[in-house]
Amino acid sequence: MTATVFSRTAGAARTRWNGVPVFWQAQIVGWGLFAIVDLVNLRLLFHDFPVALRRTTLIVVCLVLISTGMRRIYASRHFGNTLTPRTVAWIALLSVGGGAVVSALVFVVRDLAGWSIPGRTALDEFVFPLTHYSIMLAGWSLCYFWIHAEVAEQAEHKRALRAEAEALRAELEELRLQLDPHFLFNALNGVAEEIPEHPDAALAMLRDLTAYLRHSLDGIKQTVVTVEAEVGGLSAYLRVQQARFGDRLRTRVHIDPAAASRRIASFLLQPLIENAVKYGRRENGLDVGIDIRLVGDALHIEIDNTGSLHDVPKTRQRRSGIGLENVRRRLALHYPGRHQFTLGDRGGGENKVVVKLILEGDPCES
Repeated sequence: MTATVFSRTAGAARTRWNGVPVFWQAQIVGWGLFAIVDLVNLRLLFHDFPVALRRTTLIVVCLVLISTGMRRIYASRHFGNTLTPRTVAWIALLSVGGGAVVSALVFVVRDLAGWSIPGRTALDEFVFPLTHYSIMLAGWSLCYFWIHAEVAEQAEHKRALRAEAEALRAELEELRLQLDPHFLFNALNGVAEEIPEHPDAALAMLRDLTAYLRHSLDGIKQTVVTVEAEVGGLSAYLRVQQARFGDRLRTRVHIDPAAASRRIASFLLQPLIENAVKYGRRENGLDVGIDIRLVGDALHIEIDNTGSLHDVPKTRQRRSGIGLENVRRRLALHYPGRHQFTLGDRGGGENKVVVKLILEGDPCES
């Protein structure tokens, strides 16, 4: 019970802390650490903890107020949070001015509160704090510009990634919604032709077509699926094509059981299968194979089809290149720096085009 209450309290504290602006998080942490160090130093100087605590409290409050005012100046339209030679000059001026204000305030209060440091003259008690607090405010200013630059760079990077993800999502939706009209026309024609004499075959073909369309449309919102679900959509597509081409199309699908539950970017393999069916050589029958295995933490995917890259006319190469470019861009989004993609002819007299994919780890969701 106690552990549960503590966990809830800690969770609530983290939530409140995360809700604090980044600037004030840095202020609290930075000046908090300074307060601890300053308190220890003053305790050693005065040998009186209450005096050290009061003096540190006054100094830290002044520094927080001054640094907050400096931040407003740095963020104004005259500076725009940009570190320039002009800004550096202002940093020096404001830091010395702020240090002078804190030193003067401490100097005035020291006689009233009995904060005089034994063995130091009045000049020492003004000059030493002035130098110390001026350096602290100058260091704070440089840290402010550095942190602001880092935060701005990260925000810009996130915006760029988000824009790229949205662009790729829109491109993917367009690809899925603009299904090949010839494929749909031929598939529906095939269903119509089979209905009079082979109603069962027509019904099976219609079910496969429905499964393929459902997989395609579902993937618009679900950008990551399991390998098993992705291959289910591919298999439905291949069954529809087999119903069209009959014995001229032979398919082979193999999935390593260990890879079935792994996550993969949805619709990633569909353009590769479509290219294999569209542009593969069919004179003596077209063979299309899919092999997916799990090797360590990486998916190894191989898609092959009968034919050669040299057999594809240049006009068709351009059309297929659009699908391949889409695949490459999605790989860069979902598997940044964690993928390999190759396309080429298999040697050894096999006369096959082979696509090889190696996908490491889980895909990033757009």
